Amino acid sequence: MHLLLINIQQLCQVETAEANRQRVNGTDMKTLPSINNAWLYIENGRIHSYGSMDEEPMIDCNDIIDLHGKLVLPTWCDSHTHLVFAAPREQEFVDRINGLSYEEIARRGGGILNSAKRLNDIDESLLYDQSLKRLHEVIAQGTAAIEIKSGYGLNLEGELKMLRVIRKLKEQNPHILIKSSFLAAHAYPVDYKQDHDGYLNLIINTMLPKVAEDGLADYMDVFCEEGFFSVADTERLLEAGLKHGLKPKIHANQLHYSGGVQVGVKYNAISVDHLECVGDEEIQVLKNSNTIPTLLPGAAFFLGMHYQPARKMIDAGLPVCLASDYNPGSCPSGNMPLLTTIACTQLKMTPEEAINAITLNGAAAMELQNEVGSIAVGKKANLIITKPMPSLAYVPYDYGNNPIEKMIINGVVL
Repeated sequence: MHLLLINIQQLCQVETAEANRQRVNGTDMKTLPSINNAWLYIENGRIHSYGSMDEEPMIDCNDIIDLHGKLVLPTWCDSHTHLVFAAPREQEFVDRINGLSYEEIARRGGGILNSAKRLNDIDESLLYDQSLKRLHEVIAQGTAAIEIKSGYGLNLEGELKMLRVIRKLKEQNPHILIKSSFLAAHAYPVDYKQDHDGYLNLIINTMLPKVAEDGLADYMDVFCEEGFFSVADTERLLEAGLKHGLKPKIHANQLHYSGGVQVGVKYNAISVDHLECVGDEEIQVLKNSNTIPTLLPGAAFFLGMHYQPARKMIDAGLPVCLASDYNPGSCPSGNMPLLTTIACTQLKMTPEEAINAITLNGAAAMELQNEVGSIAVGKKANLIITKPMPSLAYVPYDYGNNPIEKMIINGVVL
């Protein structure tokens, strides 16, 4: 399959052979390397070459698309989602409007425990069908690499059910890159409300061996937060996960200064995610690590919480990533273009910073930076073709509307 794109108004997030960036840090996030009036050639599902139309390509190709007035970008990389769930939680949305807090709803049996009850009641085939529909929706909005977590089972069969659904999504949609995280440490189930050590033992001694035996997860995730899993709990779980080959990811510092950032860095977590509560100490710890700080402002927006200090983190030199946190309770949306709007208007990120955060840095937060996340020779030809628009800034500016006209996945136009 050969395909030539010509007269591209702007080819965004391009790499040079010398650069070969793995992530974008600090002030470099303000720059999105681009070529105006460009061409791009795809061969066998991979990016073969690209350049300026000032030097028209001498390529013999019958399949040519003229993209006058349109932008081409790498597809979005959403590194934190809970896309597999049984049912929405719109009543909790109304409860919050009426004054109940996230913590109060959780104490009344809502939140994660609500989703767990519904998850354990649903048939696995129906759970797959619902999850597939959501996956198709986010693909239509530009996402072609995604991480999906378990964490609504909170028992062996429920967690395995979710992870099997994630595996089937991956198998039935091979054109989309999917990573899986084991998140049984999402909340304490009702049966273990007074026996936290018993639940930790269940995860470590029963769930983890089965998850590893069946090859169902890439990562081990823990909700390290006051009222959920302590730093000591988190360390115990991460050590067990590492013994089974699961690399760490952490839900950290969403509600409090929980120590989640520090424990994530200590165990060389791929990413620490949420980060509404981040100060100088957390920033300094992250600066001396390979762990990627991943911000989920969609949840802060939906819950009416304070936003993450993205500006301070970027100015300190960190490689900030953005992800959707798509889930039924605190962020029922996987809309990445809308996420860029929230990032620009509320976190005061520039459009270039926001795009860097959901492309190359998002890929790095899933260890996919050598395959996707930027336009580079040899990477997968997973590309977004926008509708006609005046500039890159129009993507977050035109909020609520889908900027995508077509997508190219593995070199094939969808």
